[in-house]
Amino acid sequence: MTSATLEAPVVASPAAVGPVARVNGIALHEPDEQLSDEALRQRACTELLRQQASGLGIAGGTTSHAIETLLERAIVVPEPTEEACKRLFDANPSRHAVGERLLLRHVLFAVTPGTDVNALRQRAEALLFELRCAEPGDDAFSAAARRWSNCPTGADGGDLGWVTRDDCAQEFAHEVFGQQTIGILPRLIHSRFGFHVVEVCAREAGQQPEFAEVRQAIAQRLRQQTWTSALRQYLQLLAGKAVLEGVDIEGSTTPLVQ
Repeated sequence: MTSATLEAPVVASPAAVGPVARVNGIALHEPDEQLSDEALRQRACTELLRQQASGLGIAGGTTSHAIETLLERAIVVPEPTEEACKRLFDANPSRHAVGERLLLRHVLFAVTPGTDVNALRQRAEALLFELRCAEPGDDAFSAAARRWSNCPTGADGGDLGWVTRDDCAQEFAHEVFGQQTIGILPRLIHSRFGFHVVEVCAREAGQQPEFAEVRQAIAQRLRQQTWTSALRQYLQLLAGKAVLEGVDIEGSTTPLVQ
C-alpha cells in the first residue's frame, strides 16, 4: 500500500472563526478562540454547573470549590456491594494482574485546539489500515512513527519501551492491558492526548492476586464508574433546562477536566 491518504503531517490549523457558543447567554470563549469539540463541551458542562451552584446560593472561594460542593450535595454514590466487586473481579481476572508489563510502540495523532477531529481520526484510521496490511518484516511502523507521530518518541520509531499500567494514561491503559493481543491493535486507542496507533511487541504477564488483595481497588473503580454515570445524567438534566447555543454536551467526559 502507499501512504497517499496521508499527504501531510498532522498540524493543528486554525478553523474559520464561527459564532460564539453560549450557555444561557454566557459566552464560553472569545470570538477568535478556537477549541476542540471536547474542550468546548467541557467548558459548557463547567458553566452549567457553575450556574446551578450560583442559583442555589452555593458560594466558594473558587468556581471549582463551588462546583465540588454542588456535586457533593447532588450526587450520592452508594457503596459497592461485595457481590458487585466479586463479579467484576471474576469477569476479567487478568485485568487485575500485578506487575504486567508491555513492550509498546505507538504513533500519536495529537488533538490540539483548532484540530479538525474528524479529519484527524480519518488520517489515523488510514494509517492503521496501512500498517496492518504492511508486508511482514517490513518495518513500516517505525517509518510511519518518524513521519507522522506528534509524540517525541516518533524520532525513535514510536518506541515507548516496557511500560506498566502506572506509566500510562488511565484510558490508554484500559485498552491495552489485561489482554492477549500481540501486534498492531485492530482499532485506534483514544486518550486525552489524541488518537494512537499501537503495536504490542511483547507482553509479560503479571501475577494474579487474590480477591481480598484488590477488593478496595475494585470498589474504588465501581464508585468512580457510578459517579461518572450519575454526573452525566445530572448534566443532561441541567442541559435540558438550559439554552445552549453552538455546543452539545452529549458525549462529554467529565467537566472537571484533566
